Amino acid sequence: MVEDNHKAPTELDTFLPTDGSNMKDGLTAKYKVKVAPRDVENAQRDEKSFDPFTERRIANPTTDCDTLTHLLKASLGTGILAMPVAFQSAGLIVGIFATILVAFVCTHCAYILVKCAHVLYYKTRRTQMSFADIAESAFASGPKWARPFAVPSRYLIQISLFVTYYGTCSVYAVIVAKNFNQVAEHYYGPINIRLAIAMLILPMILLSWVPDLKYLAPVSMIANVFMGAGLGITFYYLVTVMEPMDQERTPFIGKIADFPNFFSLTVFAMEAIGVVMPLENSMKTPQHFVGFCGVLNKGMAGVTLIYIMLGFLGYAAYGANTQDSITLNLPVQDVLAQAVKILIGLAVYCTFGLQFYVCLDIAWNGLKDHFQKRPTFWNYATRTILVTGAVLLAVAVPTIGPFIALIGAFCFSILGLLIPVFIETVTYWDIGFGKFNWVAMKNIIICVIGLMALSFGSQSAIRDILKMYVGEQEQNSN
Repeated sequence: MVEDNHKAPTELDTFLPTDGSNMKDGLTAKYKVKVAPRDVENAQRDEKSFDPFTERRIANPTTDCDTLTHLLKASLGTGILAMPVAFQSAGLIVGIFATILVAFVCTHCAYILVKCAHVLYYKTRRTQMSFADIAESAFASGPKWARPFAVPSRYLIQISLFVTYYGTCSVYAVIVAKNFNQVAEHYYGPINIRLAIAMLILPMILLSWVPDLKYLAPVSMIANVFMGAGLGITFYYLVTVMEPMDQERTPFIGKIADFPNFFSLTVFAMEAIGVVMPLENSMKTPQHFVGFCGVLNKGMAGVTLIYIMLGFLGYAAYGANTQDSITLNLPVQDVLAQAVKILIGLAVYCTFGLQFYVCLDIAWNGLKDHFQKRPTFWNYATRTILVTGAVLLAVAVPTIGPFIALIGAFCFSILGLLIPVFIETVTYWDIGFGKFNWVAMKNIIICVIGLMALSFGSQSAIRDILKMYVGEQEQNSN
């Protein structure tokens, strides 16, 4: 019997190449499988796989200059007016270096949040993420022990951001009304503060109707001009009344017991973590937001310089008589001093739109799926309702400021300092923490600073609340 070596081809054989490419070491390979690398893990090295920056599609993207303008306005809020009294707590010289340290920590936390977002863009193949999205994705794709915290972290961030920034919007309505009232009362006598706040409903609704950050950029630019002019006039007053520096009148080193007050004032004046990701998500070139000469570092460097200048000059000029807000030291009968109050009031009004955008972004992302029909109408209806509620809250409780400060002390210390380092830790858990685990050590130090901010800020806000109510009771008793 002759063995038949010519078997009929099977169905599988018909799929194998006949050019010999299926041969290995002289033998026919049954299978030839080419395993493609996983795009999620290798996308950063393989730009052809996925590039979140070129894939991003935005109707009206902002330029680097637009983003810088928004960042300056978000960081140059009314908190800067308290820097002279912050220097009073730290000391004239120590205040300079302490302000630089606080600015560095706040900027670094914003920086690592954006850097982690860029890493997670590749992992999740997404082109945009909110603060809550970053936290959820980082914990969900992190080590096993961190995954149960993914969803809770999302809700914690969304609720904290919304409550803090919505309360801030109410406080801004009070600040605008009070600045205008101080000037008006000088000429026309006492004016009901609740009436003054209520008159802001229509102007603030109109400001909230600005469609997006691209069209809000000119408003932020105008706000920067108003704030710059107001600070310029303030600097003029400070320089003209300044006396030669005296160690006894303006100590170079403050008391250790007063340093927590400096820390809480400076941290919460500079903190703007809520607007970081909305600004990055709206950029045409989001990769320019970070980097040594990126938008974030440029903006915060300028902000830090202005904070130091106002704090130093304000305390050097008025010493122990420095008020909680430096504008209160200016002579109200002077026209220039009145102009400062009006300019700062206008600057805060223009800033309202940027602060409100954080609330709108959270609220509308949660509601838009329920309003598929006529989404534009419902979007503007949501804006109107939110603004009306914020202003009416200010009308009902004009003394809401200290309460929002307490909420801000709690939320900003967690959102601005603690959560970013947790996100970085779980994001780089598998990548590594660098030589000698320096990233982990650095994050531990920032956590300690964050807990200090939480403690000091809460104590300061509670003290202000007690001071306010004690003052009201004394007035009522008299």
